[in-house]
Amino acid sequence: MATTLFDKLWASHRVSTTADGEDLLYIDRIALHERTGTIALNSLAERGLAVRHPNRAFCVMDHIVDTYPGRGDDTQMPGGRDFIVSTRRAAERFGLRTFDVNDPDQGISHLVSAEQGFALPGLTLVCPDSHTCTLGALGALAFGIGTSQAEHALATSTLRLRKPDCLRVRFEGQPAAGVSAKDLILRFMADHGADAARGAAVEYAGSTVRSLGIEERMTLCNLAVEFSAFSATVAPDDQTFDYVQRRPLAPTGAAWAHAVSQWRSLRSDADATFAGDLVVDAGTVSPMVTWGISPAQAVPIAGRVPDAAATATPLGRKALDYMGLQPDQLMAGLPIDAAFIGSCTNARLSDLRTAAKILKGRKVARHVAAVCVPGSTRIKRAAEAEGLDRIFKDAGFAWRESGCSMCFYAGGETFGPGKRVVTSTNRNFEGRQGPGVRSHLASPAVVAASAVAGALTAPDTAAEVGS
Repeated sequence: MATTLFDKLWASHRVSTTADGEDLLYIDRIALHERTGTIALNSLAERGLAVRHPNRAFCVMDHIVDTYPGRGDDTQMPGGRDFIVSTRRAAERFGLRTFDVNDPDQGISHLVSAEQGFALPGLTLVCPDSHTCTLGALGALAFGIGTSQAEHALATSTLRLRKPDCLRVRFEGQPAAGVSAKDLILRFMADHGADAARGAAVEYAGSTVRSLGIEERMTLCNLAVEFSAFSATVAPDDQTFDYVQRRPLAPTGAAWAHAVSQWRSLRSDADATFAGDLVVDAGTVSPMVTWGISPAQAVPIAGRVPDAAATATPLGRKALDYMGLQPDQLMAGLPIDAAFIGSCTNARLSDLRTAAKILKGRKVARHVAAVCVPGSTRIKRAAEAEGLDRIFKDAGFAWRESGCSMCFYAGGETFGPGKRVVTSTNRNFEGRQGPGVRSHLASPAVVAASAVAGALTAPDTAAEVGS
């Protein structure tokens, strides 16, 4: 019988099926972070349970760790030091590898998983973080879980789950210059809504996806949870194998050749059946930006806030009120107070290179507070080796240590109530970047161009607007 990539990944990890139709799924890898990892680990200790495979789990300090230069255990978040110290002690107790505050390989958990080769094609990987689906870009079955599920997975290497349906999302055609994966996925959500997947596993496919680099594929997979997906995957190909082969934990020698031969089978059969098949013509997409309080509330930068009829819903009215906008208002030229480049969505080396090309030789508008937080310490070092940090700093961006930073607010650093921010992050919910902060999601190119212009603008108009 013809099967999807997701079917193959699920079936290869199914241990058993319960009488009520749920599956016991084998979990290959587990990532933890300091905001919730300590809870799972301490609960195991209280129950006298061990981590079944300590070498298949790791902890990272990423969510509440400070990103200012010279950082230590103290954080901007009240009580944050206790989370960090507690997680460190718990990880040591169970013998888990910890990417600590100043570890040379520290970073956001999903990026560390990819950089280390902890995530590989065909594996299952979980983390108490909804954006774990990022790693589906490597052909892994990766998804976010709750803290109690993390505890169960640590102790048993299994989770009890009901298999979801599989939805295919295809991007076809050649995107215009300056259109990124972030623009493609924002356009998809604008067209299909925040519940397009409804708990399904998503497979990204199509000629556009095949042409994207691994880091752009990560952006697509990262944002799948924002339209209610369980997980997201891209079939591994030669690009994937090249990316993975350079990782510290990747197979070597004969094991590598064997792994690649197996990974080549990880693709949907030509006649596989999906629960749905949605298509976007990538050639019609232009640089996008969100106007509301959901990633699906997005329009082209050259476009307008939806008209009064379209925003008459309770969510539409709430979004307009929170964002301080009016129906039919033009997005281009909307003044901003701050610009943020960071997060597991768009703070990889290719993102920083894209932004730096726009910033080189230019200055951030005087009234704009601009911050760049690389997604990992490895990315930060690589960017500095290329001189990208100097371009950012010369332009007026603060250059930080890696971490989640102002992607989300947990009582720590923020831009301030009422501030309008263009941000490369994944969520524009009310208060996501601090109480009263108005967040506009966009690509790193749009963030950089808008920072220079002092207002929302597409990259190709940055020089003109900012002059």
